[in-house]
Amino acid sequence: MGVGNSFGRIFRISTWGESHGGGVGVNLDGCPPKIPITRDEIQIELDRRKPGQSRLTTPRNEDDVVEILSGVSPEGLTLGTPIAMLVRNKDHRSNDYDTNAVAYRPSHADATYDAKYGIRAVAGGGRSSARETIGRVAAAAVARKILDLYCGCEVLGYVKAVQDVVAEDVDPNTFTRDQVEDSLVRCPQPDASNAMIERIDAIRKTGNSIGGVVECVARNVPSGLGSPVFDKLEADLAKACMSLPASKGFEVGSGFAGTLLTGRQHNDEFYIDEDGRTRTRTNRSGGIQGGISNGETIIIRVAFKPTSTIGQEQETVTREGVETKMRGKGRHDPCVLPRAVPMVEAMMALVLADALMAHAAQCQLFPAGALDSVDANPLGKKLEGLGASV
Repeated sequence: MGVGNSFGRIFRISTWGESHGGGVGVNLDGCPPKIPITRDEIQIELDRRKPGQSRLTTPRNEDDVVEILSGVSPEGLTLGTPIAMLVRNKDHRSNDYDTNAVAYRPSHADATYDAKYGIRAVAGGGRSSARETIGRVAAAAVARKILDLYCGCEVLGYVKAVQDVVAEDVDPNTFTRDQVEDSLVRCPQPDASNAMIERIDAIRKTGNSIGGVVECVARNVPSGLGSPVFDKLEADLAKACMSLPASKGFEVGSGFAGTLLTGRQHNDEFYIDEDGRTRTRTNRSGGIQGGISNGETIIIRVAFKPTSTIGQEQETVTREGVETKMRGKGRHDPCVLPRAVPMVEAMMALVLADALMAHAAQCQLFPAGALDSVDANPLGKKLEGLGASV
């Protein structure tokens, strides 16, 4: 039985650390050997997630410098052994959270952590803080490298909506990371980006918060990833994304909008492309059919609620059950969406790397035709000796 801190079956991560503790990090197990990875490649992803990037994010001043403690050679190659990575906390102001020791922040995890454990890390929310996602993003940098080397797969996300300000007509097959990163709010559509920034600025000045939607795509994904029934690829993606702080909804492909169509309208018809591959003319399935990737671009969307901690007075109760009022203190994002983009990308990359390795273990152990005859199969004599029928 797990206790909620590990994710993945073969490519498996375990994150650890609290928001205001000495540091946070991850242990990554199951990574193949000889994968080239540098600290700088991991740092690039962490820099996209870290606080203090702009006026739209929390002003907490953290450099989030990653230290690779094990599992990578001095030459920058993975060893096949567990990879441990650490990011030390430095700008924690625990006195900002003194009142949280006795009063629960509305819609935060304070009351539920107390109910479960009878004790909690008061400062910064402990492991309920988005700071926990540092380990996920660091490990996902390795997953991205595996996916790129194996099949040229790239995982890209962007802010699809902030409240009712929606980026329409963003082509999931063509938008670029540069376009996303050129926007303060990480939206590749300039007009929508400007409107989102205005909306977040307006709400920030009132001490309030807002939410929205991140869309994430994975291109050049090989067909065959994912398993039927309980381990469907979209089921794994849903669990991955719904484990992120502040996530409240998940869609794949047409999502809820697909319920408004008929089957004739919604079905993705097949055709054979110029390379002889089976393709779909549309992609309402979002790159997944029957729980298995079909080779088209995987498209998911994740809804994020408004940040729970706000600078306006709200009603709450103390740990002793006394009704009171409190105003949120500390440093918090008025909208989590800009920093949520690399987090969603990270979870998509982790799921795909794990699914790729599981597929290789089950379905690619023996090359096509390897078991046609004992003589033709290089493992034939061993299989025959074990009583295997070949």
